[in-house]
Amino acid sequence: MLQILIQGMLLSGLYALIAVGFTLIFSVGRTLNLAYGAYLMLGGYFYFWASQGIDIPKLIVVFMAVLFGVFVGVLKFLLIVKPLKGNHIAIEISTLILAVILQAGVILMFGDSSKILQPIIGGVVYVAGAPVTYNMLIATLASWAILLSLYVFIRRTDIGRAMQAVSMDTKGAAICGIETDRVNFITWALSGGLGALGGVFFASYTQLAPSMWVAPLIISIAVVIVGGIGSIIGTLIVAHIVGFMEVIVVSLLAPELRGVFTMGLIIIVLVLRPQGLFGREEL
Repeated sequence: MLQILIQGMLLSGLYALIAVGFTLIFSVGRTLNLAYGAYLMLGGYFYFWASQGIDIPKLIVVFMAVLFGVFVGVLKFLLIVKPLKGNHIAIEISTLILAVILQAGVILMFGDSSKILQPIIGGVVYVAGAPVTYNMLIATLASWAILLSLYVFIRRTDIGRAMQAVSMDTKGAAICGIETDRVNFITWALSGGLGALGGVFFASYTQLAPSMWVAPLIISIAVVIVGGIGSIIGTLIVAHIVGFMEVIVVSLLAPELRGVFTMGLIIIVLVLRPQGLFGREEL
């Protein structure tokens, strides 16, 4: 039971980091970024490529992967989102098509077989008697630190307050003098960086594969729907619920059923509380 508790805590922190980048886009831009999982895939593969071919500290490679994710997020905003501004369906379809194209590109470059990432930090530590890899522990602690920093950024900075304003009322924010395009630009950049970092951590927890973008996307959509649009607190709470339940299902039932609880939770919340458990019109 202690092992399940510890694994649940570790996985939940990672899921929260993955989901919050998706939540930002959905809250500020009112758009489902269906290529969000591709950020994770690209971040993971960038780390794999750079750590294999460049003899530099792995923490620097992780930082480079984050910058690459920021670049991809900005590029997507400039080439797809901004030209299609206001047409949410077109944006969502375009992002999904982009994810499939990026997956095909990754297969061409790296093949379709799964790969194991070199750990950022090797070794095992025992937490309350339960073995935990340093890699997973560092990933979880980093996730919580980043989530706390992001919460402070949104609540305490001018850009963060502008993001809150746009998430509540885009037209009203524009009338008040807020540059909504600039806010969306920053949001897509942040989302790209968070997704790429989550991809490095997620791939080190599971495996690196071209199809790895699908599972994080489903998790992110589930957390947004169940937690409620615009609620970072809801994102954190639901990510921990999903993470713990997944560990319990895998440990006590069967790994094949790991996604069943998540799908069932989505259906129940959509029927009973469509706005989500913590739904509100702000970040």
